[in-house]
Amino acid sequence: MSVTDLSTPNLNEDEFIIPEQAQLKRQASTHKPRILLLYGSLRKRSFSKLVVEECARLLIRMGAEVRIYDPKGLPLPDGDEDTHPKVQELRELVVWSEGQVWCSPERHGSMTGIMKSQIDWVPLSLGAVRPTQGKTLAVMQVEGGSQSFNVVNQLRVLGRWMRMITIPNQSSVAKAFLEFDDDNRMKPSAYYNRIVDVMEELMKFTLLTRDNSDYLVDRYSERVETAEQLLQRVNQKNNKG
Repeated sequence: MSVTDLSTPNLNEDEFIIPEQAQLKRQASTHKPRILLLYGSLRKRSFSKLVVEECARLLIRMGAEVRIYDPKGLPLPDGDEDTHPKVQELRELVVWSEGQVWCSPERHGSMTGIMKSQIDWVPLSLGAVRPTQGKTLAVMQVEGGSQSFNVVNQLRVLGRWMRMITIPNQSSVAKAFLEFDDDNRMKPSAYYNRIVDVMEELMKFTLLTRDNSDYLVDRYSERVETAEQLLQRVNQKNNKG
């Protein structure tokens, strides 16, 4: 079956842009990729935090600049003003980042409230800035029991909702209490190797997309909406005159 009628009368021709290789930036940034890491537990020996720390070590070895956000003291969403210091710290780090790692324990078949609270405090827009749009994301989870993928699946949904570029690979560490030694370092294992894989892939995707994130997430529907809003404002101004 072939399409014979190639007309597109519904398109707004002024806002329709054909994707082109030439639009991608040729000059790559020279600063280190900036990666923010979030974890979802306040336990003294938090395995999601320990996994994030292993990720940070790997990312630094791979040439990244990393920041780990400590969620202790972060109020519940809408439980305080967004001027709260912990909220401001989180939002500033999100804006600073070019890629992120989210790692949460699985609790009752889901991510923890602490993990969700961090994400809920990050709005889709801060003034004219979309703090997460076009940034890369790696999703990970830890369990006390057998391996599950409930949390990483949920984090993928959130990453898509936050308009992030969520990489294909992911990590799920089962029986995490067996995977760390007395010095809180991860033991050699297939789980550790997978974490290396995920961080490697995150770095590759970040290097590939960070200079073109604005172009990659530029949307026809939003260009049309913006043009219509501008036209309405102009018409209102003319009517007042």
